[in-house]
Amino acid sequence: QVQLVESGGGLVQAGGSLRLSCAASGSRFAINHRGWYRQAPGKQRELVARIFSSESANYADFVKGRFTISIDNAKNTVYLQMNSLKPEDTAVYYCNVNVGRDHRDYWGQGTQVTVSS
Repeated sequence: QVQLVESGGGLVQAGGSLRLSCAASGSRFAINHRGWYRQAPGKQRELVARIFSSESANYADFVKGRFTISIDNAKNTVYLQMNSLKPEDTAVYYCNVNVGRDHRDYWGQGTQVTVSS
């Protein structure tokens, strides 16, 4: 069973920055990729960014150039650096890891990010 512990959410003014962290533990199998998703009230959960074991990454168009995903393998932690935040970035952000041959997904508890105008 994989446990994910997220931190770093909060309230910030438009144009500000936040960094989210997600520490993983308990995985017996290789992690295929890690990612950050978000869900705003009344909307579906959507992919924000994903990073693979090769450290290649892809981003949703709405965060390109503003957000950066990275990993620290020694700490088994994935980060999301969010710059130039906009009110429309307000959402609960969820960490995700995809593990093993059967590509099982695990989710963090979610962290609230609120951007005020």
